[in-house]
Amino acid sequence: MRIALDAMGGDNAPYEIVWGGALAAAQSKDTIILVGDEAAIRKAFRHKHPKIRPLPDVQGLMKAGRLTVVHTDESIAMDDAPAAAVRRKRNCSINVCMRMVKEGQADAAVSAGNSGAMAASALFILGRIKGVARPAIATVLPTKDAARPTLLLDAGANTDCHHEWLREFAVMGDTYSRLVLGREKPAVGLMSIGTEDCKGNELTKHAFPLLRDYTPGIDFKGNVEGHDVFEGKTDVIVCDGFVGNVILKTSESAAHAMGDWLKRVIKENTFFTLAAVPLLPALRKLKRHMDPEVYGGAPLLGVPGAVIITHGSSTHRAIVYACAAGSRAAEHNVSQEIAARIGSLPEVPLDDEPVAQATLETSAEKR
Repeated sequence: MRIALDAMGGDNAPYEIVWGGALAAAQSKDTIILVGDEAAIRKAFRHKHPKIRPLPDVQGLMKAGRLTVVHTDESIAMDDAPAAAVRRKRNCSINVCMRMVKEGQADAAVSAGNSGAMAASALFILGRIKGVARPAIATVLPTKDAARPTLLLDAGANTDCHHEWLREFAVMGDTYSRLVLGREKPAVGLMSIGTEDCKGNELTKHAFPLLRDYTPGIDFKGNVEGHDVFEGKTDVIVCDGFVGNVILKTSESAAHAMGDWLKRVIKENTFFTLAAVPLLPALRKLKRHMDPEVYGGAPLLGVPGAVIITHGSSTHRAIVYACAAGSRAAEHNVSQEIAARIGSLPEVPLDDEPVAQATLETSAEKR
């Protein structure tokens, strides 16, 4: 697969990005296309990376065509207004990556840059899959079962959602979970404030019967709550982008806080410090399990192409995993499968009221 990698995107660009791209090319059969300022990219390669052992043979990869550079002198900063910047800087590295996917020069686009700009560029250049009202950002989160992470969407692309969009998110998440994460029959849950059918706000109350009665092909398990996210009871959790982004940022904050608290407690006295020494292998394993870098970034689902948005603070490790995720999404034709499934969805009632009423009646029957 050919991966167009935005070399100028992210807090650690271009150094961490380009070395991550070189490592991805060395460890896989994929071709990595570094898109950005060629002088800056080559300068970054002149400084050996202290944490990569052994270092990939950059010159050898370039001679073999496994690592290439596409020059552009424009890029989008992390604090740029996304849509305006994408329109104004037509040849920015993100736009060039998207055009390469659209024109068939690349199979996937990956960036650690401005996530809003990445989503805007994908919409402007790639467009939407027919039948998809709004693309969604899907984030992979760890659960108690290390081998079974869960997929949360939307994680921030759409802060205000219509209930029919959540049905599309469920189909897109189910498809990605099957094809990329390897779930044979993903369990799908709707994020709410209670497991009962009648719990939630207007959005979730209207979305519930759509997922239950008008979304064939998914294994809908009903409502899930915030404390279910890391339990591993469901493989896909559907919500609007506002709720999803709050869950994501809160989870990241809690993980960092837990690490800091643990270090502080261990350093409080000599006995705790000595007692922690035998536990170091277990603590390192736990850290790896909670490490967001290993989950391969967040796919933007609903656009006709493989698009991976990874964290702004991504290191070379995160870039390797993100490129691998983009490769798998392209290899398994995720966007084509989503298009086929969205196109086969049954029509829903034109009037929202019968849908809401059906939910209330079902809840009354259960009581």
